[in-house]
Amino acid sequence: LALNVFLAFYGSAKTVSLFTIILAGILWVCVASPLVFIGSFIGFKRDAIEVPTRTNQIARVVPEQHSLLGSRLASIAAGGLPFSCAVIEIYFLMGAIWLHQYYYLVGYLLTIAVLIGVTSQLISIIMCYLRLAGEDHRWWWKAFTDTASISIWLFGYSLWFLVSRLNLVGFLPVVVYFTYMAMMSLALGLYCGSISFVTVFWFNKRIYSAIKID
Repeated sequence: LALNVFLAFYGSAKTVSLFTIILAGILWVCVASPLVFIGSFIGFKRDAIEVPTRTNQIARVVPEQHSLLGSRLASIAAGGLPFSCAVIEIYFLMGAIWLHQYYYLVGYLLTIAVLIGVTSQLISIIMCYLRLAGEDHRWWWKAFTDTASISIWLFGYSLWFLVSRLNLVGFLPVVVYFTYMAMMSLALGLYCGSISFVTVFWFNKRIYSAIKID
């Protein structure tokens, strides 16, 4: 909506009509919102998620971690691994979007999406195991950010693509480009982060359910 107001202010031909905005709002109110309430109702009816071990109410003190593993750079570096699996495909995909080139490998794009998800799962499990081995129990948000940082890599790649491949003239095209690339980066980060969190949660339940307490 903010981008559309910005485009209308500059008189761009890409401005979405008011009718389309109202229609999108009606779809959100009549479709998306009821589905949220239906999902919440079904979720509250189900049994609560049980963990295999008891946890203390007072969290343990986390010992000093390795300088690299305990830093934010570790999460950013972990996001670069799933990004490296798709960097070639992203190059051709962005060429199709921004340079109006033909894109034929739709089936291969699905394969790359699955490969990114699988890579995110493996990386998140490895990072979680290393942190648990270092007695760092704060895995919840770290499991998400380890691979959600792929959004940083994608947005950084979009900067390189803008400088080296595109020839945008004026302030408005650059704003539109960065807005759409920011939304794509955020969507990819949420995809990888969500998969990683669910995978690490399952991994922790599996390994702690194998612990025998005498």
